Amino acid sequence: MYLLGYDIGSSSVKAALVDAENGSIIATDFYPKSEAPIKALRPGWAEQDPEDWWSYLKAATESVMSSSGIDPKDIRAIGISYQMHGLVAIDKEGRLLRDAIIWCDSRGVPYGEKAFRELGAEKCLGSLLNSPGNFTATKLAWLKENEPETFARIHKVMLPGDYIAWRLTGELCTNAEGLSEYMLWDFEKNGPAQFLLDYFGFDASILPDIKPSFSEQGRVTEAAARELGLAAGIPVTYRAGDQPNNALSLNVFEPGEVASTAGTSGVVYGINGVLAYDTYSRVNNFAHVNHTAEAPRIGVMTCINGTGILNSWIKRNVVPAGVSYAEMNDLAASVPAGSEGVTILPFGNGAERVLENRQIGCSFHGINFNIHNRSHIIRAAQEGIVFSFMYGMEIMEKMGMEIKKIHAGHANMFLSPVFRRTLASVSGATIDLVETDGAVGAAKGAGMGAGIYKDHNEAFASLRRIEEIHPDADRAPYLEAYARWKKCLEETVANSCFVD
Repeated sequence: MYLLGYDIGSSSVKAALVDAENGSIIATDFYPKSEAPIKALRPGWAEQDPEDWWSYLKAATESVMSSSGIDPKDIRAIGISYQMHGLVAIDKEGRLLRDAIIWCDSRGVPYGEKAFRELGAEKCLGSLLNSPGNFTATKLAWLKENEPETFARIHKVMLPGDYIAWRLTGELCTNAEGLSEYMLWDFEKNGPAQFLLDYFGFDASILPDIKPSFSEQGRVTEAAARELGLAAGIPVTYRAGDQPNNALSLNVFEPGEVASTAGTSGVVYGINGVLAYDTYSRVNNFAHVNHTAEAPRIGVMTCINGTGILNSWIKRNVVPAGVSYAEMNDLAASVPAGSEGVTILPFGNGAERVLENRQIGCSFHGINFNIHNRSHIIRAAQEGIVFSFMYGMEIMEKMGMEIKKIHAGHANMFLSPVFRRTLASVSGATIDLVETDGAVGAAKGAGMGAGIYKDHNEAFASLRRIEEIHPDADRAPYLEAYARWKKCLEETVANSCFVD
């Protein structure tokens, strides 16, 4: 008995086959092997052809089925994770009307800002828990104004995961988590945000049907089965955006639990048990995969653009050629906590929502030419990234979250002992470091949706813990360094050293 998970990313599509009984990974692969193209027809635009996602999915499926040698009839359920906030539009015949406008496209920004001003902060934050921002609904608003002929032909709009599920099953549906990515889920009314649909002039009929995240959402059609080498009738029983799915993959479901990733950019995604928002909209709030009106589970997300990209910049420009990331981590560990006064603000990769969309750039502070060297810079960079995470986590705490444990995959910046020890010590939280990925998580989510597992703890009982990191007994050096970092940040912002 097996489960099949897909992770539809903007750089590749990954497939994973999981043994439902013991949780082991039978086969996994991804396509394309080089990063998938993103079309940038104008500055700030980003589009992809959904047909490419389907082609990559076919290739990944063929690979895992071939390498595993299993009978397709033994696959019990399929789960889907996908890049968030994308916009796919089809006509009544099911034809794509244009390329998808994906998550990193910024053309919806002015439409979100205008809606926030005209509808008012109280209404938007109270109902959506966010400003309308640069999400799927505002991308659709751009399409309505700038491509009216295309807009007039829309039968349904979909998120990337909805599109893949539709190609698999022929069923057009989404869920509350997905509609919260649009900014079209009204948490007060527990349904689609009719006030925002009315504001933008969208007919609610263009939205897919709404089904629970964990439920049967259609079955693989005969046509899809022939294309993919699968058996017809396999149910799709789970779907979620990549960050909620990453949290699921790390077994993060309950209030106070936090999932974190630290690749090129970094994310802290924590679960809140109450409907709350940040007045300045510095963090995003989404319905988590297990959210219900009776038991709210809100995924509160802070995203830091300048994370691993800072570490890689230092590797290219500060350390000698040939020095590995592991060796950089050793150099960082040779310096005491606080980097002996060196402070780095890591915001050199564009506007940061946590800073109210300001661009202040990356800056180095406190360097003494007589005592500091590259080891101090490497450590200060890692600490600066951690402190930016902590800055967002403090906003979460003000919203009512109590952060007790941070779950993270053993990858990217979390490979650094200094990074994870600093995060544990400054936050006071324990870090549970495990080995997983989004496609594997989606497969296990499918097992939950199919009723194979009684709950998430059974589904993720096989998660392999690599290490548990506890805060240092003496947290003072970390807290002092964070206080210095935060003061430096506040002075930089106050001195208007940024470009809006």
